[in-house]
Amino acid sequence: MILPAADSWWLHQLLGAAAVLLWLVLLALASLQLPRLGSYQGEWSRKLVHIGAGAVVPIAWVCGIDRLVAIPAAVLITLAAAVNHRRRLLPAIEDVGRDSYGTVAYGASITLLLLLWWPVRADAVCAGVLVMALGDGLAGLVGARLTSASWMLLGQRRSLAGTGTMGLVSLAVLLALAAVLGVSPPPSSLLAMAAAATLLEQIGLGGLDNLSVPLAIGWLWQRLVG
Repeated sequence: MILPAADSWWLHQLLGAAAVLLWLVLLALASLQLPRLGSYQGEWSRKLVHIGAGAVVPIAWVCGIDRLVAIPAAVLITLAAAVNHRRRLLPAIEDVGRDSYGTVAYGASITLLLLLWWPVRADAVCAGVLVMALGDGLAGLVGARLTSASWMLLGQRRSLAGTGTMGLVSLAVLLALAAVLGVSPPPSSLLAMAAAATLLEQIGLGGLDNLSVPLAIGWLWQRLVG
């Protein structure tokens, strides 16, 4: 049986949305299981979700999800994050040990990136989200685990290990994305983007770097990478 074009389009979109939803459900379940591990530390669940959630954009891109589906879905996820921040329905995701709106800002940044460039510049959306997901996520884990020089900035502690991880991982993400896409931007452009991400992460008061970093990297990518 051959489906009409409209029905085929909707089926394709539903399957793509289902793939994204399944991934998010698996992340949520994994974050709930982490506290049961003997070596569990407070922010691990949140960082697992933070890092893993970055995959939703590449999944949506591969699945060909249209902006008519992607943007409302992102809005709903952001609203759900705001409700969870307020009500602590999934407390492990907000287990950050300080006052932070990072999860809400994360959802808002993805929503804004989709509004700006999806799907025409889906690569820019991926660049912004993946740098934030992997760079900031791993920086938080490494900075907390390794002893290194540290400093206070705007009331928040930053470390050499965490800052170095943010810069190196950001650059690695951008290089990997350029390689996958088969583009060759000037190395100076990628270095500038990684430096910008690292600087913005330093001044991420209240978790708002989850908004500033993706938007800045997305804008820089679509300006500097053809």
